[in-house]
Amino acid sequence: MDLQLIPIDQFQTFLVCTARVAGFIGAIPVYFSNQTPARIKVSLVFAISLLLFPILSLDLPAVSFSPLSFLLLTTNETILGMLLGLMSRLVFTTVEFGGTVIGYQMGFAAANVFDPQHQNQISLISQFQNVFAILIFLALDGHHLFIKIAARSYQLLPPGNLNLSGEAVPFLMELTSRMFELGLQFSAPVLAVLLLSGLILGILARVFPQLNVFLLSFPLNIGIAFIVMALTLDMITSLLRREFDALGERILIILQYLQGG
Repeated sequence: MDLQLIPIDQFQTFLVCTARVAGFIGAIPVYFSNQTPARIKVSLVFAISLLLFPILSLDLPAVSFSPLSFLLLTTNETILGMLLGLMSRLVFTTVEFGGTVIGYQMGFAAANVFDPQHQNQISLISQFQNVFAILIFLALDGHHLFIKIAARSYQLLPPGNLNLSGEAVPFLMELTSRMFELGLQFSAPVLAVLLLSGLILGILARVFPQLNVFLLSFPLNIGIAFIVMALTLDMITSLLRREFDALGERILIILQYLQGG
């Protein structure tokens, strides 16, 4: 294709499409992480935008582009894409939160590992839960769902129509508070068993003062926690499946709120 035959307004519209896709895909931890080379990130965003643009070009409104308005529009689209990607990010953050609570309660407070995705130290159990959630996400074809939602978002909310004065922000805050509740649901079985284990060890310490309960509690709590985690993997899978299945509907709801103002 001769690049000289591409109209400048069509190329600018393609850049607007790329801005939303970059913000949307870039906020999903499955697609992007800090250890992924920058060339792969740019190539993936460009490839998805190139596939979506011929389908979406008819739905994009004709905009008179000046340098300032074009910069504001691309920034607006990037923020919108990141806001949509944040919806999926909340689920993975919830899983990490539940893993962190479990790790501290079972005695892994100092057993942290380096997470190359976030460039910081996180709990060992939190890293395990995060990888498990990513595998469930991929097994449910969640990565394909986000490409479909990216295309659907242009039909519900054309570029330049972002409005945060409606119910979108309260809905996002309500969903964030619900994610903390979900994190406690992930860790509740292990916490309940560890609480019972601590109660039993406390009774043993009163009955047998010569028993070193402090040293006994470390291997006992770790072993019990791993057993309970293994027994509740089906429950965790069901919770993750429910959240990932509802993710597409939640993104469409917030798009409607952003559209309605």
